[in-house]
Amino acid sequence: MRYFAVQSEIGMNDLNKALSDIGCIRRQMARSTEFRGYGPMTLATTGATAIAAAGAQAFWLPEPSKNIPAYLAIWISMAALSAALIGTEMRARTRRIHSGMADEMIRMAVEQFLPSAGVGALMTLVLVRYAPASLWMLPGLWQVIFSLGVFSSCRFLPKPMVAAGVWYLFTGLFCITLADTRAFSPWAMGIPYGAGQLLVAAILLFSAGVEENED
Repeated sequence: MRYFAVQSEIGMNDLNKALSDIGCIRRQMARSTEFRGYGPMTLATTGATAIAAAGAQAFWLPEPSKNIPAYLAIWISMAALSAALIGTEMRARTRRIHSGMADEMIRMAVEQFLPSAGVGALMTLVLVRYAPASLWMLPGLWQVIFSLGVFSSCRFLPKPMVAAGVWYLFTGLFCITLADTRAFSPWAMGIPYGAGQLLVAAILLFSAGVEENED
């Protein structure tokens, strides 16, 4: 009985090691595979959503600096809606395209953007709670932080995606140079995110077409 117990324990250790090795191989393959879980049409839709949010702010909130909670509600809602749209399609699209590596690919994509999203949320909370006089910096800082998420994701996305990161970085820095309540203009958010997401969608669409031609 002792012999069989020892043999069983050795067998389980070998099985666990084999499963661990397989998991490492899958993670390495996921890191070296171009991620195709982002859909161009959905990303274009989020760009249109940003432009619509800017239009809503221009119509219902002509003086955003005097009603910061409403301003935050508009743009945080826009961000949540966009994230929900992208996440829903990303899950379905990744399982269809990447099949066996879907879980690893989704986890990798989330890990690239999660730090920037967390920093943006915490920074917003801190500025609202402790530095309300500096809230005019929020639009620019949001865009700069978003650019870091794009740059972080570039290693498993099409190479031209760097242009989107540069765009968000440039627009964010430009908003900061306004240095006053002009940064709360609806178009200080609508144009950067509207054009930026359309740019991302165009890059993905173009890259998909190139891959199909090569095949």
